[in-house]
Amino acid sequence: MFLAVAGRADFEETAERAKSLFSDRLLWGLDDSIWDLYGIPYQPVTVLISGGDVIVDSWAGALEEEQLRERLDAFLATVT
Repeated sequence: MFLAVAGRADFEETAERAKSLFSDRLLWGLDDSIWDLYGIPYQPVTVLISGGDVIVDSWAGALEEEQLRERLDAFLATVT
C-alpha cells in the first residue's frame, strides 16, 4: 500500500493535485501532525515503512525513475 501525505495546502487544492499525480489506489490525508510524527520538515520526502511499522528507507527530494525503482525493489526484497 502506498500512502501519500498531503502537504500544507487546503483540502481542495490538495485533492486536485493528488488527482493529477496519482491515478488509482491512493490514500491521502490532510493532517499536519503526521509531519512531526515522522520528523519531516518539508517536502518532498519519501519514507518506506514495513508492515511492522519499521522505517526501512527514507530520502529527501525527488529521484529519477531508475533510482526510485531500485529503492522500491530493495524495499520489497526486505518485506516479502
